[in-house]
Amino acid sequence: MNLPKDRGERSILPSEITPQSVYRDRRSLLQGLGLAAAATALGSRAQAQALARPGKLPALPGTRSALAGAMTAEKTTPYQDASTYNNFYEFGTDKADPARHAGTLKTRPWTVAVEGEVKKPGSYDIDTLLKLAPMEERIYRLRCVEGWSMVIPWVGWSLADLIKRVEPTGNAKFVQFVTLADRAQMPGLRSSVLDWPYVEGLRMDEAMHPLTMLAFGMYGEVLPNQNGAPVRLVVPWKYGFKSGKSIVKIRFVDKQPKTSWEEAAASEYGFYSNVNPKVDHPRWSQATERRIGEDGLFTKKRPTLMFNGYEAQVGQLYAGMDLKKFY
Repeated sequence: MNLPKDRGERSILPSEITPQSVYRDRRSLLQGLGLAAAATALGSRAQAQALARPGKLPALPGTRSALAGAMTAEKTTPYQDASTYNNFYEFGTDKADPARHAGTLKTRPWTVAVEGEVKKPGSYDIDTLLKLAPMEERIYRLRCVEGWSMVIPWVGWSLADLIKRVEPTGNAKFVQFVTLADRAQMPGLRSSVLDWPYVEGLRMDEAMHPLTMLAFGMYGEVLPNQNGAPVRLVVPWKYGFKSGKSIVKIRFVDKQPKTSWEEAAASEYGFYSNVNPKVDHPRWSQATERRIGEDGLFTKKRPTLMFNGYEAQVGQLYAGMDLKKFY
């Protein structure tokens, strides 16, 4: 086809016309790029929504943490899953029990006693603790010994901030955590599955590690009762049961404290309880895990990472230790 000469335009040569097949391929490519961009945008939006404040509880914002390892880039577990699939035996042993029954928990007034081998023992009410150090948001993996995991944006600060304030003596080698045991508020205490109150412990250097935190919130809000309100421990490289919920006492001691799960089944639950895919639970493998919120017929389990993916930050704490003996 030739253009009129009187318009000052030259004729288009046949060789300059884009073949129809190339045109269609180019259009498909552009459409594909558009769909890819849209998918990326939707993925980013979904992640933002997962991190967004749910609006169910009072806000508790925190600044983004600058600690190495404190902000995993993995997809965050939806709030609905993180707040309804819980282990909190004080409210029942079924995963849905805590969300159903924890409404009876009263989180005000609340005090946490600090005692034992410290120069400055005392009691801290929850509102004082909330102001003790700047609040940070930290996105940690949480790995359960039962073989499932989550990724949760916690709000709180390093336990080390409190430890430095109370000034442990030279005799303080371990830190013991005691949680609330109130039969009037916690129907699960009628069960003999554990001896109450629930007790956990850390070695002093573990407790002082900057990744170990006292959490007062998650997803930009105060903790839901079923997740350990009003204050809980979070130790991201250990199995979830090491992170005691609804803490009422922190005691500094000179000897390794006996923990609740050690008392219940020492052959299955050791004091350290570091996430270690090479050391199986006596009744199941720990080599893989199921990520809550990603369930589906064809969803594959993911490999479990040494120290839950925090080996670079905490591996030196256990240099030279036999991690099968000290499980």
